[in-house]
Amino acid sequence: MSDIILELKNVDKAYYIDKVPVPVLKNINFSVSDGEYVAIMGPSGSGKSTMMNIIGCLDKQTSGYFFFDGEDVAKCRDKQLSAIRNKKIGFVFQNFNLLPRQSALENVELPLLYAGVKKSERRKRAKVALQRVGLEERMYHKPTQLSGGQKQRVAIARAIVNKPRLLLADEPTGALDTKSGEQVMKLFSELNDEGVSIVMITHAQEIAQRAKRIVYIRDGELFTGEEA
Repeated sequence: MSDIILELKNVDKAYYIDKVPVPVLKNINFSVSDGEYVAIMGPSGSGKSTMMNIIGCLDKQTSGYFFFDGEDVAKCRDKQLSAIRNKKIGFVFQNFNLLPRQSALENVELPLLYAGVKKSERRKRAKVALQRVGLEERMYHKPTQLSGGQKQRVAIARAIVNKPRLLLADEPTGALDTKSGEQVMKLFSELNDEGVSIVMITHAQEIAQRAKRIVYIRDGELFTGEEA
């Protein structure tokens, strides 16, 4: 059996408005094994972004348990959570989140900079990551000089440069045209074939179908394909 990277057990999440709890996630049970490629699919307001924030250690559940790479995340201090986010999770966002004044190479180096990797090693590893996504000829370009698809590939290079346990992608083709979106999805499939574990959040059926497993979230509850 493959190692389980993450596991949510009976997870609830509620936000409070005027001291009144508003449930967002309800009794979520979900796990991802090493090498899996899972899509979490649901409409706006279904709770999928909240679930992504918990998986990405950006938010904490109200109740239940969340284990990431064997650690009980609720018991982690802020410094430990930062280390998990930096070294074990690679993030890919819909709007790229690149620094506009930095080159593609400098953007990809950022997680390594935060991890305390020396400059020469940072540069070497960032170049390898950019080559992996087919952008070696654009490494000194700034985001304003890149197309949407190229920006997303820079973001993917940044996400994989630390060799994380998990690649977490939030609507990765949402800001792209069809052709660029197809290139990005092909890249995800190739990375998964190479052993990268991926959890992708999407509202689009055709994008979700590129994953090897789909779960559905609706009104804060999770369903398998059969139940949905």
